[in-house]
Amino acid sequence: MKRILFCAVTGGLALAGCASTPPASETPPLTCNDQAGQAFIGQKATAELGPKLIEATGARQLRWVPPRTGVTMDLRPGRLTVSYDDDMVVTQVSCT
Repeated sequence: MKRILFCAVTGGLALAGCASTPPASETPPLTCNDQAGQAFIGQKATAELGPKLIEATGARQLRWVPPRTGVTMDLRPGRLTVSYDDDMVVTQVSCT
């Protein structure tokens, strides 16, 4: 608790010293296989489906996109974007 408080109080460059980065051996690859994600199209978008999508595609990050929602166009190779419709059915899976 004291370290967290210290980091919050000192701010600025000192805050960067409090951040931790996992060792390279623990860092997942930055790639995503959206072909593997195509098998999930038509399934219900649920909290339980998220980890399955991550495992199947190798993505580092999962982004759910509700219907009629705009998203940023920045490309992130390790991110899986999953769109679903009003019935919570997965309609699109892509690595972006």
